[in-house]
Amino acid sequence: MKFFLLISLIGFCWAQYDPQTQYGRTAIVHLFEWRWVDIAKECERYLAPKGFGGVQVSPPNENIVVYNPSRPWWERYQPISYKICTRSGNEDEFKDMVTRCNNVGVRIYVDAVINHMCGSGGGAGTSSTCGSYYNANNRDFPSVPYSAWDFNDGKCDGEIHNYNDANQVIDLGGEAIKGSEYFGNGRVTEFKYGAKLGTVIRKWNGEKLSYLKNWGEGWGFVPSDRALVFVDNHDNQRGHGAGGASILTFWDPRMYKMAVGFMLAHPYGFTRVMSSYRWTRNFQNGKDVNDWIGPPNNNGVTKEVTINPDTTCGNDWVCEHRWRQIRNMVAFRNVVNGQPFSNWWDNGSNQVAFGRGNRGFIVFNNDDWSLSTTLQTGLPAGTYCDVISGDKIDGNCTGIKVTVGSDGNAHFSISNSAEDPFIAIHAESKL
Repeated sequence: MKFFLLISLIGFCWAQYDPQTQYGRTAIVHLFEWRWVDIAKECERYLAPKGFGGVQVSPPNENIVVYNPSRPWWERYQPISYKICTRSGNEDEFKDMVTRCNNVGVRIYVDAVINHMCGSGGGAGTSSTCGSYYNANNRDFPSVPYSAWDFNDGKCDGEIHNYNDANQVIDLGGEAIKGSEYFGNGRVTEFKYGAKLGTVIRKWNGEKLSYLKNWGEGWGFVPSDRALVFVDNHDNQRGHGAGGASILTFWDPRMYKMAVGFMLAHPYGFTRVMSSYRWTRNFQNGKDVNDWIGPPNNNGVTKEVTINPDTTCGNDWVCEHRWRQIRNMVAFRNVVNGQPFSNWWDNGSNQVAFGRGNRGFIVFNNDDWSLSTTLQTGLPAGTYCDVISGDKIDGNCTGIKVTVGSDGNAHFSISNSAEDPFIAIHAESKL
């Protein structure tokens, strides 16, 4: 069924049970491939005022520069050193971003690639974001420094040929650095890199995960004035689903908004919203060419994220987190935080609804026919503003109004052809 396909996309692992967000902020956004200077601005001008708890950023460490295909997104996952130097910016800009975002209560979560280097196909030379020399085939990365001795040889030829082979994916085709029993120069460098970025390092050692806090300081709490470091085998994250939730980018905005709405309304996990730079798909010779595309750029230089008068993004950036439906559901999740899952209803097909205690209620129509029914919301009597179709402004509603009776019931009508075929109301949208 369409709807259950939609909701099955929950699948991102946050092993941190305490994500260290400011109290009352329950979701973060992945600002994929954004520059550090733009993230700093976005924290101050939008994310903090709209109740976002944090930002996941792209890997900040130096990587190879790939020209065929031209500057794809995945070059960020081909590291050659731990210098904070990428197309997102330099170390000073990174530090400024962390400081400014934390000052307004928005945490920075780093997708830190420290468990492997670039594949053997990366070649040799100084085609890297900071000009450091490397020889991938010889496993020689002097800027770390790593040599061939530091890697897991004999398991593969340095490349992943089958992403359905768990051993290849976990070992990253021979790119992976030796296990945690080795504490030579390479490991020390990795740990110092994690501590330099912030603190918590999540390490993959073949079977389980472990955590470090601040090099030399042992285990434990993560200071909130640092960047949190989220680390795993990047390819191992494919289909990973335990302890958290995220929705990846669709090429159908209507479906995407419903999927994110469901995720943010449901009490499961710690949620992450994806914010990207493309929606259309382009297939050539049976391959999805757009899967290679990197961020909007001018001759390889990442474009600034500009803001249009209507608060959407310009300069080829999409910025889904700024869409009314998405940012209002982030607010919904903050409002219903701690409330139980309640008042589930479905029509046996793809119309569903559920509440969050007495603080919120949401209804979806993903069928090919209209929805018209009276449902128990669990909310106090009154008139509420639907935060999907509009905003509550100065006590008025710019969208659909929903009346809840003294018995908690309300009537919902949602056309299957509506731009956004779902309705959400919560305690703070009461007029």
